[in-house]
Amino acid sequence: MLRVLIIGFFILVNSLYGNTINIAIAANVSYATKKLVEEFNKQYSQTKVKVTFGSSGKLTAQIKHGAPYHIFMSANMRYPQTLYKEKIAIDKPVIYANGALVFLSANVQNFTLGMHLLEDKKIKRVAIANPKTAPYGKATLEALQGSGIYTKVRKKLVFAESASSVVTYAITAADIGIVPKSILFSAKMSRYKEGVNWSTLDSTLYTPIHQGIVLLKRGSKNEEARNFYKFILSAKAKEIFKDYGYTTP
Repeated sequence: MLRVLIIGFFILVNSLYGNTINIAIAANVSYATKKLVEEFNKQYSQTKVKVTFGSSGKLTAQIKHGAPYHIFMSANMRYPQTLYKEKIAIDKPVIYANGALVFLSANVQNFTLGMHLLEDKKIKRVAIANPKTAPYGKATLEALQGSGIYTKVRKKLVFAESASSVVTYAITAADIGIVPKSILFSAKMSRYKEGVNWSTLDSTLYTPIHQGIVLLKRGSKNEEARNFYKFILSAKAKEIFKDYGYTTP
């Protein structure tokens, strides 16, 4: 009798949660994720998508320690490539979007100065994502070094844990920040104007930000996870990514 009850319990749990997939997503994609999930659910209405955002480095560490994710959408290719080499991901990572960096400030700035704007004495704090765990932070560091101003401004740098949290720093605790372009396409950011509050960085100053997706071993035999993976690489998903400031392959 007890055995029947136990079996019945697991059948009930499976019926309640069997259609839930867990996706680990780089923080810079948080602004586009709601629309992506909505469009996915138009095709697969029975699948519940549970999302966890964070820096790509921290999400990778969680995955290596057994976090129950089915898919990983990174802000670069290196982290998912590592998971593939360690056989935690079942296929080589594929590029789903290409990101870009922008300056962002709550105040009016003279963006004609380019990177040299950060040398201005009025700019006392510059927010960037942590280059050790966030690919956008690493790209920012490359831009600072590539423009030859890093040693002049390094004492001004304020580090945020992820690409999305640096946005808060940029418009509150700092005078300016370097953030993913995608954040500017959320409704709450519409008050910040190009050429006034934000401007795109010279993309030649940093390595192209190719964002990679991998299907993890946990999701390899999960039909819902495979459906979501295919959707992210679909024409419809590419349209959404473009709407949020990305370019797509």
